[in-house]
Amino acid sequence: MRRLVHHPALSAALFALWLVLAQSISAGTLLLGGALALAAPALAAGLRPLPVRVRRPLVAARLAARVVLDALRANATVIRTILGAGARDQPSRFVRVPLEVRDPNALAVLAMIITATPGTAWAEVSTDRRALLLHVLSVHDEAAVVDDIKRRYERPLMEIFE
Repeated sequence: MRRLVHHPALSAALFALWLVLAQSISAGTLLLGGALALAAPALAAGLRPLPVRVRRPLVAARLAARVVLDALRANATVIRTILGAGARDQPSRFVRVPLEVRDPNALAVLAMIITATPGTAWAEVSTDRRALLLHVLSVHDEAAVVDDIKRRYERPLMEIFE
């Protein structure tokens, strides 16, 4: 069974998503959705650098909640920055963040967190994966930005993945 269904949870999620997007439960839709749900994880398995092993699920849950709250706060901050009278006084710049995280899956999650947080954009990761370059919309203290990224995201990701 495992050879046919490589990742059952992913296959089930893809199948459900297919049905929602197709807005139909006809035989053809069910057949095509089932085929895609089985084939996609099998075909994409070679793209995954390492198997994912979450070592601390409670830390992962706290991190997920933190990311949601941080994204909401960042949305409000970006809106105030853009619409506020002092928008021109907000210094945006590139910030270099040294990395301790080595797991490629943790690095990928960090990229998603940074990208999902308004006001920050992942610009580049060094070839040795020891530093990343971020563009931050409003930087008053570069060291504080680096500390926030490391403390709020990198350290929990290291606990979860390494």
